[in-house]
Amino acid sequence: MPIAINTPLSDKVVAKLKAGDRVLLSGTIYTARDAAHARFGDRPPFDLKGAVIFYASPTPTPPGRVIGSLGPTTSSRMDAFTPPLLAKGLTGMIGKGRRSKTVVAAIKQHKAVYFVVPGGIAALLSQHVKKAEVLAYPELGAEAVHELMVENLPVIVAIDSKGNDLFEKTAG
Repeated sequence: MPIAINTPLSDKVVAKLKAGDRVLLSGTIYTARDAAHARFGDRPPFDLKGAVIFYASPTPTPPGRVIGSLGPTTSSRMDAFTPPLLAKGLTGMIGKGRRSKTVVAAIKQHKAVYFVVPGGIAALLSQHVKKAEVLAYPELGAEAVHELMVENLPVIVAIDSKGNDLFEKTAG
């Protein structure tokens, strides 16, 4: 049975999540890929406390839709940027694939959570977006930072706040 949670993520909610948990995420999340992360510096264009960043860039929005397809990118591309963002209060990330040992340690240290969604379900994920707008860096096109209001976005806890890593459990 999936666990329903809302953003901003509280410490109490994050502490209860375990690697392998299926989650339905609702509330405000932000899209940001490597081009946007490189521009963040010390000041991302949104409050990091309790925030969730989805490593994705939506495709163009078709007529009558809120957003185009919304598929995850490989999370390891953001690994160099992640520990400083976690130190400043970032609480959750959504992407695909493994994270480096440095990122896993930072997730554990800062009591954060890393969610995954499988590739190939971008059209399905877009159906959970109820509102979307460009928040920053519009010149980056699809890689601009978007603020999304999501409802019951299906994700899986890959790395929990204790450092348990679903990829390690399933390796071998």
